[in-house]
Amino acid sequence: MSKLKIAVQKSGRLHDDSMKILKEIGISVDNGKDQLKASARNFPLEVFYLRNGDIPQYLRDGVVDAAIIGENVLIEKGNDLTIVERLGFSKCKVSIAVPKSSKANSLKDLEGKRIATSYPNTVNQFLEKEHIKANLHIINGSVEIAPNIGLADGICDIVSSGSTLFKNGLKEVEVLLKSEAVLATSPKISTDNQALIDKIQFRLKSVLKGRENKYVLLNAPNDKLEQIIDILPGMKSPTVLPLAQEGWSSIHSVINKNDFWNVIDELKANGAEGILVCPIENMVL
Repeated sequence: MSKLKIAVQKSGRLHDDSMKILKEIGISVDNGKDQLKASARNFPLEVFYLRNGDIPQYLRDGVVDAAIIGENVLIEKGNDLTIVERLGFSKCKVSIAVPKSSKANSLKDLEGKRIATSYPNTVNQFLEKEHIKANLHIINGSVEIAPNIGLADGICDIVSSGSTLFKNGLKEVEVLLKSEAVLATSPKISTDNQALIDKIQFRLKSVLKGRENKYVLLNAPNDKLEQIIDILPGMKSPTVLPLAQEGWSSIHSVINKNDFWNVIDELKANGAEGILVCPIENMVL
């Protein structure tokens, strides 16, 4: 049987989140310490642990069939590759920052200045679009120190929480793009392995949909059922079951997490009681 080869970052937050979602879609991987490759026990899949920046070329060459990778890396090194699913985790920004003491407060203030970055293609494309000319210093590794040692007037790097900028006395002046983990595929993927990717994508959609919603159970007086059902969207419609206590029913439904507290407030205002809320592992639609 053909095995799907999928690359993930070999360490860091993206690695941890990638392995977590593989586990959530039912794929068990025996990944021992310092291994560069590991096989799944219950799915025809091998995981390759690679440097994030090397993954686009491995995809392009067909060494791996797919990868869980930061979108920012694809924009920099693999914008010819296909994204098949956005995964919603390991979110970050690619931003330009300058020392807090700098008089620069916008991108225009960096005209003719020096910018240190590990993302030259991304920065050049953005500067060209904005008609700004600057001198790039390409650095592999930590770029935050560049302004402090006089190498650059500003930097362009990924920003997650902003704590690294704060620690290095930097302030953000421009966001070039927002990024998250994505599932990307190789242009050389075989038909058999594409079928395996389709299965993985189906499972991913179920997990991601579950993360977006919560399952809610509540009790409601029968004379308030119509108003409460109007509040609850459900997947098709809420489930209504009679309670042993006459005049009352149990209602089961699904609420989008972004609307959750507003919906709960409305439910209470319309007579709902005993509201229970549960996380959803998967939603198979």
